[in-house]
Amino acid sequence: MNPKTTPRWPGVPDAFVSRFGDLFTAVLSGWDRLRFCGTLRPLFNPKWMEAHLGVSKVLLKDFRAHAEELTEQIHAQAVAAALAVGRPYRFLRTSRLSKEEIARELMQRDHVREGLVTVLGAVEPCVAMTVRLNRETGRLQARREDRQALHLYHYLVHPQFGLCHVRVQTWYPFTVEVWINGREWLARQMDAAGVAYVRRDNCFTHLSDPVHAQSLCEAQSRVDWPKLLDELLAQVHPLHRKVTRPLNLYYYWSVLQSEYATDLIWKDPATLAQIYPMWVRHAVQSFGSVDLMRFLGHRVPATTGRVHRNFAKEVTTRYRDRPEGLRIKHWVGQNLLKLYDKVGRILRIETTLNKPGVFKLWLGPVKTKRGRPTTKDAWRRLRRSVTDLPARAALSLAANARYLLALAATRGGRPLGESVASICRPVTWEGQRYRALRPLVPQEMAVLTTVNRGDFTVEGFRNADIRQALFPRPATTPEDRRRQSAAAGRCLRRLRAHGLIRKVPGRHRYLVMQKGREIITLLLSAQHADVEKLTALAA
Repeated sequence: MNPKTTPRWPGVPDAFVSRFGDLFTAVLSGWDRLRFCGTLRPLFNPKWMEAHLGVSKVLLKDFRAHAEELTEQIHAQAVAAALAVGRPYRFLRTSRLSKEEIARELMQRDHVREGLVTVLGAVEPCVAMTVRLNRETGRLQARREDRQALHLYHYLVHPQFGLCHVRVQTWYPFTVEVWINGREWLARQMDAAGVAYVRRDNCFTHLSDPVHAQSLCEAQSRVDWPKLLDELLAQVHPLHRKVTRPLNLYYYWSVLQSEYATDLIWKDPATLAQIYPMWVRHAVQSFGSVDLMRFLGHRVPATTGRVHRNFAKEVTTRYRDRPEGLRIKHWVGQNLLKLYDKVGRILRIETTLNKPGVFKLWLGPVKTKRGRPTTKDAWRRLRRSVTDLPARAALSLAANARYLLALAATRGGRPLGESVASICRPVTWEGQRYRALRPLVPQEMAVLTTVNRGDFTVEGFRNADIRQALFPRPATTPEDRRRQSAAAGRCLRRLRAHGLIRKVPGRHRYLVMQKGREIITLLLSAQHADVEKLTALAA
């Protein structure tokens, strides 16, 4: 990609840039951590597993001995490969030890710049294939079950990815996982491209050429992932050819987990320290289930603006004050959004996808079996396949942008009273005087809540929508309908007089203005504020 075509503020909405753009120096959006999984998919099927054993000339009654022999061979080969290059092998008897910390300590102690760092063994839970007796038929048969098996962690400094690791399951069906850090990879890309940077932990506090760095981030999604991952597999698990040869199988690569981060590099740490707690309060108090679902790709019916009754996943928000800063997490099912203040200089918004199927991709007109294009809209759910990594990156970037757009409604350090003072006074508009708004009155708060709904941001809202907020019970007579419509019309003119909404030209619809979005968001935050949460955050 030509660096000149990369936007200066990738993934940051204009509303956020216009309010806070002079406070940060650069933006970097790209992969943080990627967790790939390589599977021999047919071997998860009991019938295919039995066929594989048959071609391998292994009787079902001899399966255990055959599998244990393969485990011993894989283990012995890994230990021998480590010792051949002078690197240690260690078996971990507890899960309390951090494998990555052990690898980093060894890398720093022995000054490892490239190649294998260590091999760590651990017995861990997994999905495995085995052979059991079917008591109904009295015959042995292959079966998939949850059990524990030996796993080998190969930590290595890859010439392209930097420090990464490959986890090899030493029992059928020999699943492989590869963990890569996108920021570690980016550092190597910038070294090769001559882009100067200052790195702290897993982020960059200075970039000499942010546009070029962003173009390198975007290029990460377009590499030949199957080829790169197959090369890693062959390097740490050469015995896989023996396993795949009988049925001529190959490893299918998918993405188990992805983290896509948007980092805003702040000019002044003191300014970020002043604004960030306000954003955390806003996120805790204002973002409800509907908002979080929209951020993470779930469809919310526009007619009700409420969570569909068939939605069974849990939506939660948690924050934690850690030594390196305050972190807030929003879960929608197994996907989540995170907000950090990293190393005092970085504002990071991160989308983590474990279940990508909630997002849909627009494919355009597709062809039928006879080769004729269809006229219907063609949508497909986002898959785990590495083929969909560019689409996953785009959708994650959009989720980060929606979150930033929601944060842009807050005002940097201004007291609530000062921010809403203008609407608490009478105003004169088009030669007519309008009273002050009464945001704490339930009826007017219901109107503000309605106009602030996310599904009205594009098409706008109508007089009928305001009527539903003012009068929960629908009109039963034409006279009542005219009276309710007139009351809603007066309410709309009052909101227009205070500069909160504007009329869409040529249509009977209205849109909330930027000023209105900010003030309404502040009022809704104050209305739903939790005293205990505010006290904890202010402490």
